Amino acid sequence: MDKALIEHLREKLNKEKENLEQRLSSFSQKDKKPEGDWDTRYPEFNGGNLEEEADEVEEYTNLLPVEHALELELKKVDQALAKIKKGKYGLCEQCHNPIAPERLQVYPQAQYCQQCQKQA
Repeated sequence: MDKALIEHLREKLNKEKENLEQRLSSFSQKDKKPEGDWDTRYPEFNGGNLEEEADEVEEYTNLLPVEHALELELKKVDQALAKIKKGKYGLCEQCHNPIAPERLQVYPQAQYCQQCQKQA
């Protein structure tokens, strides 16, 4: 794969990583574990209005799947960046054939070629 294209995609991945981390930090905090897991902040209650507290718990519950989805996407971005460092970027994890550059332009953290993605 062309080095200029890889550098362009690395920049794109770094921007996406920054965006994902910013979105996650708006409602969660990064865990201190090496895995870098994120935890949605649980609301603190001051013994106030029960209706407001119930709304906060509902919002917390609604944010959990959002956190999970963003974490999964962040993990894919981190894996793609690690593959670039190792010189193994752009290869399908299933069949080990090259992933089409057009696919990587649209979704640089792609793990599979289009054919293997359809089978998955």
